[in-house]
Amino acid sequence: MRVTKFEHAALRLDHLGQTLVIDPGSFTTPLDDLHDLVAIVLTHEHPDHWTPGHLDRMLRDAPGTPIYAPAGVAAAAGDYDINIVRPGDTVTVGEFTLRFFGGDHAVIHSSLPHVDNVGVLVNEQLYYPGDSYAVPEGVEVDTLAAPLGAPWLKIGEAIDFVLAVAPKRAFGTHDMTLSTIGRTMHQQRLQWAAEQGGGAFVDLQPGDALDL
Repeated sequence: MRVTKFEHAALRLDHLGQTLVIDPGSFTTPLDDLHDLVAIVLTHEHPDHWTPGHLDRMLRDAPGTPIYAPAGVAAAAGDYDINIVRPGDTVTVGEFTLRFFGGDHAVIHSSLPHVDNVGVLVNEQLYYPGDSYAVPEGVEVDTLAAPLGAPWLKIGEAIDFVLAVAPKRAFGTHDMTLSTIGRTMHQQRLQWAAEQGGGAFVDLQPGDALDL
């Protein structure tokens, strides 16, 4: 399986001729060559994780592709057929097995409404928590897509998250809100955290891929 990082929170996974896309949002350039797309995962309803434009393009290239997301996305994306998933659910679609964790978006501020969020574990290899620090309990994570920057993110909490997951390998995502200097600084902090559990940190730029 191969994961390719795109701008901000978008990930593309390719495995045995099939493709899965996670969280193509407003900070992400249009994805192409998606004729082998078998599923789309949206971790939550915020526009930096999905847009109608992205969904329309992907569904035009691969009509009927199922979309998996929590109930909040189904409410926000009423024009689309959303398969609602909850923490504890497992879905198999094509060559991908998806396990969902968490349930809640990290708190930005008490004045803002509650938002559903699911983390997703793909083929027992790649874990992406969406906008949360949800730890997949009982799972030995091979590769972690770790958020680097967000209105809800405090770098000390992000470090603790990586320490708790203790992946064999990690890379940064959710990073378009950071300057180059800030991104580098946060990567260094999460690199330290990954190394404490014997793991490694990989610097993936948009378009870079990693074989899992």
